[in-house]
Amino acid sequence: MTRDRAYFLLLNLGHFLDHLFTLIFATVAALALIREWGLSYAELLAYATPGFFAFGVFALPAGWLADRWTRDGMMAVFFVGIGLASIATSFAQTPLQIGIGLFVIGMFAAIYHPVGLAIVTMRWRNTGMRIAVNGVWGNLGVASAALITGYLIDNGGWRLAFVVPGVVCIVLGVIYTVLRWEGINEERKAPKPDAKSSAGAIDPGQKALLVRVSAIVFLTTAVSSIIFQSTTFALPKIFDERLRGLAARLADVADRIILGEADVATMIGSLAFLTFAIASVAQLIVGMSLDRFGPRRVFMGAALIQIVFFSLMPGLTDGVAFAVALGFMLGAFGQIPINDYMIGKMASGPFRARVYGIRYVVSFSVLALALPLIAFVYDNWGFDTLFRILAATALVIFIAVACLPRRLPTPEPVAA
Repeated sequence: MTRDRAYFLLLNLGHFLDHLFTLIFATVAALALIREWGLSYAELLAYATPGFFAFGVFALPAGWLADRWTRDGMMAVFFVGIGLASIATSFAQTPLQIGIGLFVIGMFAAIYHPVGLAIVTMRWRNTGMRIAVNGVWGNLGVASAALITGYLIDNGGWRLAFVVPGVVCIVLGVIYTVLRWEGINEERKAPKPDAKSSAGAIDPGQKALLVRVSAIVFLTTAVSSIIFQSTTFALPKIFDERLRGLAARLADVADRIILGEADVATMIGSLAFLTFAIASVAQLIVGMSLDRFGPRRVFMGAALIQIVFFSLMPGLTDGVAFAVALGFMLGAFGQIPINDYMIGKMASGPFRARVYGIRYVVSFSVLALALPLIAFVYDNWGFDTLFRILAATALVIFIAVACLPRRLPTPEPVAA
């Protein structure tokens, strides 16, 4: 493997781990802590909320530091820092302690998106496909959080679910630092961009179009984050309620095939993993489509899929519920790379990490706000009402995206 491929692989593994760490607690809460600590699902969600606020708020300073210091250096900090924070969280004895641990995990997790995506969009061509491949790795991290955590709960307890990924992440951080040591030193010594000299003069008409598209990007970023958080965080609990019959039957089949004990929690985690993994394929299709058709048509298609399948989900259970859940996850995951693609095309290169930082402050702050929404709706009306809310949310995205121009503006300065 060449150093360039190893570099891209490590960035992809970073995205995988970033999403895995932020969702370990979702499965731990749904399948273990409800019983071990005697708290309701809604009560436990409150302790995850500060971590998701940190995930959003610290994205902007992470992007600023990356532009002012070194992007590869910040990625090394990400790997080692989040690994240590995860291991420390495994020692929590109270809900408050685990909430503090999740907050620190969120701080380090905030580094990846503004920094890693800035590297991916600046270093390689075929931006749409590169972002899509990187996004698939992130979604596999989402999927594996349920699978790995469910397995470790059954075979070693919930604390092990924080320790094992933490150790792996620290090892990868050492490898990343060794691989990129020369690049870190070169980037650290390079002259930093000056905002005034880099901005240039932009045509007024082009500037107005940039403002309009940017407003749509940040609106759809905020709204789609509600869908992403609601589906990825709540899916293990949704499956625990809606697919227990299917999971029990599959566990019985697994017992006969492998001649060993298959736990329902592991099977629910496996079904969640399968859903996320299949839905991740949508990002590859979207990545190829973005480079060919542009973001407007692709985004409208992803929103339409979500409207249809969220509307179908209320009241369904077992096999039919699994099929419909796969449908709305295809739409939810498919839309993920589109805003990153648009920012990569429009944002000025020297300040790209900061622009991504702003995008993820918006995105992950809404992720944090979505947790109380999930808890409130679930506690009062159940998941059927949540699905109807998500269908309406997808409709908002569809209407906003319809206002995009057919061709994206770029911040090219007017010739002198």
